[in-house]
Amino acid sequence: MRDVIVLCSSERDRTAIRAAGLDRRFRVHLAGEDLDALDRFDPEAFLAGLADVPADGIVATKDQSALLAAVLAERRGLPGPSPAAVLACQHKPTSRELQRAAVPTSTPRSVLLDGPPFAPPPFGSPFFVKPAVGRLSQGAVRIDRPADLTRLDRESPYADRYEAIAALAGAGPGHAHGFVAEELLAGAEVTLEGYVRRGGVTTIGVTDSVMYPGTISFERFEYPSALPATRRAELAGIAERIVPAHGLDDAFFNIEFFVPDDGPPGIIELNARLASQFAPLVLAVHGRSTYEALFDLACGDDPAWAAGDPDGVAVSYVVRVFEDAFVEAVPEPADDVEVLVRPGLRLSEQGANDAQSYRLAIVYGAGRTRDEALAACRLRAGELSLRLAPPLRA
Repeated sequence: MRDVIVLCSSERDRTAIRAAGLDRRFRVHLAGEDLDALDRFDPEAFLAGLADVPADGIVATKDQSALLAAVLAERRGLPGPSPAAVLACQHKPTSRELQRAAVPTSTPRSVLLDGPPFAPPPFGSPFFVKPAVGRLSQGAVRIDRPADLTRLDRESPYADRYEAIAALAGAGPGHAHGFVAEELLAGAEVTLEGYVRRGGVTTIGVTDSVMYPGTISFERFEYPSALPATRRAELAGIAERIVPAHGLDDAFFNIEFFVPDDGPPGIIELNARLASQFAPLVLAVHGRSTYEALFDLACGDDPAWAAGDPDGVAVSYVVRVFEDAFVEAVPEPADDVEVLVRPGLRLSEQGANDAQSYRLAIVYGAGRTRDEALAACRLRAGELSLRLAPPLRA
């Protein structure tokens, strides 16, 4: 058996590892807590504390921990992406330049905002503004009038922590701060997931993203995508160009796109990590987990992904509310339910939330058809023993 270190694992990671039976194939070393749950973190001291932990491979599934994993793998001479390549993917201004050089017709116009005060971009309103380094749509806002730029918050606790980790990979001061303005994209939102090994890019599949109506908050993710095969092949072709352009190798990746009815797809972003929320969906319809492929890749082996056609449809359903509340009670986690909040706190005091809503839980379900899988998820979501109260009663 080989040794694999899982950095800063979440409950989702641990559940997926058990579901894939990886603890029977590998000696799994869970190192550190989920960084989202920590107020303080010293990345150099953390890595130094792993000096005596044996490893044939190192994995992580969130942006910050994925960068840490790349740093540690490089220090130990183990397979994995270079820290510089992971930085290039995670820093939006850098990634946009590389995308534009590789696939100009699919890369939206963008500009790094200088300020405050922030001047509007040359392509005019409306447009989106995102942190130069961010996650889960946090801090992303639509700007309809130049005056709305005053809503931007220069300081970001996430950026401060990320910058401390990025410094280990050679990034300079200020790397994680600032904002990028990008022209609007339109179409169906999807995510292509795959991996790259020795320069060869393999696509695993494409997942559809569905928003709550009238919002930029994800309601659910459906696998496999309803896009026609020709469109999915077009996305795979883009991946084969932009992933090597970032210098990314021996790594999982996922690429978010907007796909219009006509015309080229638009790239939202490239992430240098596994899409952990989609792992139960892939396992449900293929019978094989992306975590298994991630472990193999981290140990230098070819995952040889050839799962065949999917059997049915699987859905990841996000239970959200759009107003702050005090959490009085939550259900116990289960194989098909991921609880994202804790009792005794306001929603605004916890969790990874976007600009419009608060995530409570994620429900996973599958069925023979898209409608059947969605109905199963909504039924399960309605059964959850979540109890919220107005925040003023706290």
